[in-house]
Amino acid sequence: MGEARVNVDMQGTPDAAGGETDDLLASQRSEQPGATRAQGLARVVFAAALFSVCVWLLWRFMPALAWAAIISIATWPLFRKLQARCPANLRKVALPAVFTLGIGMVFVAPIIFLGLWISREAQSAYSWVDQVRQHGLPVPDWALQLPLLGSSLANWWHENLERPEDAAALVRGLNQHDVVAFGQSFGGHVGAILLTFTVTLLTLFFLFKDGEALSASLEFMSERVFGPRGKLLSLQLVASVHATVDGLVFVGIGEGIVLAIGYYIAGVPQATLLGIVTAIGAIIPFGAFVMFSTASLLLIFKGSMVGAVVIFLLGLVVLIVADHVVRPLVIGNATRLPFLLVLLGIIGGVETCGLLGLFLGPALMTVVVDLWREATLAAPKRAAK
Repeated sequence: MGEARVNVDMQGTPDAAGGETDDLLASQRSEQPGATRAQGLARVVFAAALFSVCVWLLWRFMPALAWAAIISIATWPLFRKLQARCPANLRKVALPAVFTLGIGMVFVAPIIFLGLWISREAQSAYSWVDQVRQHGLPVPDWALQLPLLGSSLANWWHENLERPEDAAALVRGLNQHDVVAFGQSFGGHVGAILLTFTVTLLTLFFLFKDGEALSASLEFMSERVFGPRGKLLSLQLVASVHATVDGLVFVGIGEGIVLAIGYYIAGVPQATLLGIVTAIGAIIPFGAFVMFSTASLLLIFKGSMVGAVVIFLLGLVVLIVADHVVRPLVIGNATRLPFLLVLLGIIGGVETCGLLGLFLGPALMTVVVDLWREATLAAPKRAAK
């Protein structure tokens, strides 16, 4: 009997506990919608606060991260081609490391070349300054050949620059203290650039290493946030970066090659170096204009007025064709942006973000225009319903 009573009690206990559990679950279900909304709101607030703190911590390195993203997007097709031909055991670490170092050398090699040239020419420049202090600056032949202004310029030059004491006043400010101060300031800027460059390469390595997983995660998040349209926006953003790189970098290199040939034929001093600098400057709006104008001035100082005029006119033609025909076609056709928006995106991006804005400006304009087109196309459909 006692055992039976115990069995009955033992069997009854789960029923009682089960009834209490069912009541608890029912009460939780009744409270679940409000609790879920509160928890969702709390998660959103917490995630936004955490994201803001991370942005604040990494704000100093945001340009480096943005450069790494742009370079990785622009070079990703080439990396995938090399990855397909690379042995499987080298794809994960070795290939991303070598590819990243190769990109780094593309940026470092011209800087090293330019630095060596500047150091080699610095002694000549110092000797020229010392000669000006001692003997003055004679009136050049080209000043006398200028139409209309030649005689006036020659008279002014004779009165202000030809005598040693007058010419020395121009270079009097080039003392040792100013040179040391400039060197310190320049060294600080170089240190900041090297830090940004190092972080860019480090980020670039991990983007190549884990790019596929990161791309899949970004596509998933864009679809969750923006719906099915999110993936299309991300693809259009990537396409705009590719088009901007092609339109700015490759067209700039083409400008530099054409003008370098003109420099060489016209006899511009250091034609090869000036052509390289022109190609780099052509990436920036109005940069090519500054460079071929400098080449024209160098020819004027050499006394070649005809060559200076030819180089200046050639530069104008190349600049007009590249900036107003080729670049808008390359960027606009891929991003479906009108020429005005391409130009505003480039200029506004440069003014706001510097060189980085060259690529961010058109990309952001592409997303904004796509959202605008989607909204304006959806409005008539809603009105019709």
